[in-house]
Amino acid sequence: MRSSIPSILSTLAVASSALAAPTASAAAVETRTLDELHQAALKEGGVVTLWHGGDEKYQQDGLKQAFEKRFPGMTLNSTVDLSKYHDTRLDEQIAANNVYVDSIVLQTLHDYPRWKDQGVLMEYKPQNFESIAEPFKDADGAYYGYAIFGWSTTWNTQKYNGALRDFKDALKPELKDKLILTYPNDDDAVLYAFDLVIKTLGVEWFDSLLTQNPTWVRGSATPGTQLSLANTSYVATFGTGGRSGGGIVNTTRPTDAPFVTWPQTAAILKDAPHPEGAKLLHNWLLSDEKLFASPQWTVRTDAPSNFPNIFEEKNTNVTGFREFMLDRANVERVRFWFETRLGTAQGLSPLEDAL
Repeated sequence: MRSSIPSILSTLAVASSALAAPTASAAAVETRTLDELHQAALKEGGVVTLWHGGDEKYQQDGLKQAFEKRFPGMTLNSTVDLSKYHDTRLDEQIAANNVYVDSIVLQTLHDYPRWKDQGVLMEYKPQNFESIAEPFKDADGAYYGYAIFGWSTTWNTQKYNGALRDFKDALKPELKDKLILTYPNDDDAVLYAFDLVIKTLGVEWFDSLLTQNPTWVRGSATPGTQLSLANTSYVATFGTGGRSGGGIVNTTRPTDAPFVTWPQTAAILKDAPHPEGAKLLHNWLLSDEKLFASPQWTVRTDAPSNFPNIFEEKNTNVTGFREFMLDRANVERVRFWFETRLGTAQGLSPLEDAL
């Protein structure tokens, strides 16, 4: 019998009640067009301050450029940092009654119900709110998913010509000393990824992985960046995200254990200094022109027929990460299980490592 990490599973009732209120509020869905919202935002000052979770400063540069190009005269001030640090700083703003952030997009899904209960989130329903899948949104519009994120298996095809897909593939002898992985005890989404694998393949798999002598780093984007560089010996990573690597990096989804997906979730602060700008940003993020530009997983249920349906993916549970995050006692227990084997996460913040 395989051993497994001790855990306490959140009940479905707890997870469901934390996500959405039993009945929707009477607030109407936004009826203004993007052009009308644009004009309102310009009159307000033409600024949006966004705090976005992430682990490399460049990660939302594309969003800023696309938004400002689409809406001339607007400025999107986007700050990227680890969500576990953003939420603490936001709590400080709330406590001091000095909220200067308009919009948040964070990985810490457990924070949203708490902030709603505190009454610090704006209950606002952007266009297409009714088309967002029910598990991805608060019924009152306090928060909602706008995109589906997920982890994959990634390798450099110029450094390795073998087959890499499943988590067991990481145990191949030729990959010894050539794996680069994110500390699971430093990122809750990576923690969840490792927890899922061990629940499926057993602690024996993790013990074997350690004998491969992988390099452990901070930041989910760091492994993909490092293995794409010609002057490193790293070949593969899994359970993380990252940039494409200029066509020399291949990605795939494993089949021997579940992989992680979740709805990246957004909210507007009730005391946002630029509410019209934030509304413009959120309506655009959920618009047809933004979400349906190319086939991909989406939070909306009315996607074109050629779009993949995240709920039909057999090897991932897109609502599982939220349930995991809501059970903070279990998260801490699992985190320290890994920390006893790996030690505390070492190295600079991924925002300061110059990668």
